[in-house]
Amino acid sequence: MSKIIVIAGPTATGKTKLSISLAKKYNARIINADSTAIYKEPLIATAKVTEEEKEGIIHYLIDTVSLNDDYTLYDYQRDGRKILDKLISENINVIIVGGSGLYLKALLYDYKLEQTEIKRIDYSNYSNEELKKIADSIDINNNIHVNNRQRLERYITFYKSTGSIIKKTDNINKRMYDFILIGLKADRQMLYKMTDKRVDDMFNNGLLNEAKELSNLKNFTNIIGYRELYKYFKNEISLEEAKDLMKRNTRRYAKRQYTWFNNQMKDINWIEVDYNNFNNTINKAIKIIDSNN
Repeated sequence: MSKIIVIAGPTATGKTKLSISLAKKYNARIINADSTAIYKEPLIATAKVTEEEKEGIIHYLIDTVSLNDDYTLYDYQRDGRKILDKLISENINVIIVGGSGLYLKALLYDYKLEQTEIKRIDYSNYSNEELKKIADSIDINNNIHVNNRQRLERYITFYKSTGSIIKKTDNINKRMYDFILIGLKADRQMLYKMTDKRVDDMFNNGLLNEAKELSNLKNFTNIIGYRELYKYFKNEISLEEAKDLMKRNTRRYAKRQYTWFNNQMKDINWIEVDYNNFNNTINKAIKIIDSNN
C-alpha cells in the first residue's frame, strides 16, 4: 500500500529539503503543491527546486505551464489526482509538498470544483486594493485577503465567466486519501530572518535580470518578487524600495500561510524547524511518519 506524506507550511522553512530527504528514505516520488512552481519560466523568484536539489528524485507538476497560460485550481486538481491515483495504483510512495493551501485542499480533500470556459482578462492595470473592491462588490463575504492577488483575480474571473461565485462545499474537510500531514514552522523572528536572507540570495543570483526578461508575460505580477520589481521597471519606486517591499510582502505571505494551515488543516503535525541542525527536523518527521504505520 502506498504511503502518502504531505509537507506543508510557510515559505523558507525547508519544505523542499525535507521532501528530498524523505523521498530518499521512503523511495517516494514528489508531487508539487506550490502554485508558482507550476510555471516553466520563474526559477529564482519562486525558490523552485533545482535539478541539483532534486538529487534524482522524480517530481511532478513542476515546470508545467507558461506564465502566459491560464492554469486554474480545477486544472491542478484534475492533473494532480490523475498522477496521485496512478502512483497509488502502482504502489509507489508519494510525498506532496508545497505552501499553497488551496492546492492541497483541492488535491486531497472533497473540494468540489467545476470546469468552465475561463475568460482571458488582463488585470495588470489594477492594484490589489482595486481588485479587492471588485471582489467585495461581488460578495462582501468573500474572505479573500487584499494581498492574495492570484486568488482575487481567479475569483473575479470566475464570476465574470460564469455569473456564479466560487463556493466551498460542506465536505471541504473530508479526506479523499489516507495521508500523513506534516507542517514546518519556525519562530517568527527566525522565519523573518530566513525570508529576508532568501530575498537577498535571489538578487545575488540574478533575480533582476530574470525579472526583466519575464516582465511582459501575463501572470508576471502574480508572483512576489516580480510584482515589486514591476513597479521599479515602471519607475514608480527605486530598486532598494522594491527590494524592501519584496521582503515585507514575503514576510506577510509567510505569516498568512502559517495562519491558513493552522486554521484550515486541524490534523497537521507541526514541527519546529531546527535551522542549525536540519537533521533534527528530518528525524522528527520520520518519527511522526513511522508512528503512523
